[in-house]
Amino acid sequence: MTKPRTTDVGLLSFRYLGAHEVEELADLWGALHQQHTLSAPHLSDIIGATSLDESWRRRRAQYLSWLSDPDTMAILAESGEDLAGYAMVTIRESAQGSWDRGARVAVVQTFAIDPEYASSGVGSKLLEEVRRQLASMGIRDIEFSALATASEDISFLEREGFRPFVTTMVCRVDGFGAHD
Repeated sequence: MTKPRTTDVGLLSFRYLGAHEVEELADLWGALHQQHTLSAPHLSDIIGATSLDESWRRRRAQYLSWLSDPDTMAILAESGEDLAGYAMVTIRESAQGSWDRGARVAVVQTFAIDPEYASSGVGSKLLEEVRRQLASMGIRDIEFSALATASEDISFLEREGFRPFVTTMVCRVDGFGAHD
């Protein structure tokens, strides 16, 4: 299914991928993997980065698992023959707690834009397509994680209407620090 949209880069179309098409995402994942490892050097003493090949092997397996759920969406943004970006979005049951978020919540597991398309409008249009699809499913809330040091990503999300909600902290089990 392809739905044309216009952006700063010209005609942008969206294609919904099935599990048999996951390999098409490898290069875009590679660019995102590189961005992750470069933008979070503060984690190197706690969490070691994996090689690109190992990273893709793991992520590919996760994508295949997620895509076994019919509500999962893998949306590929294409500009002509170029793969401009993609979003992998899962749906989870909402843990009812302090906030009313509806029965189900969308989780953007991956949002990758080809570096050549950075600041071109592809990210906004891809997110618009994600929102359109989620709204048609009755989903109200989207969770979208960003590395704490990825200020450009955080600024993009804030411009798109996202607000900080939960901060995730990481540490090795045998980490040091104050203990009560």
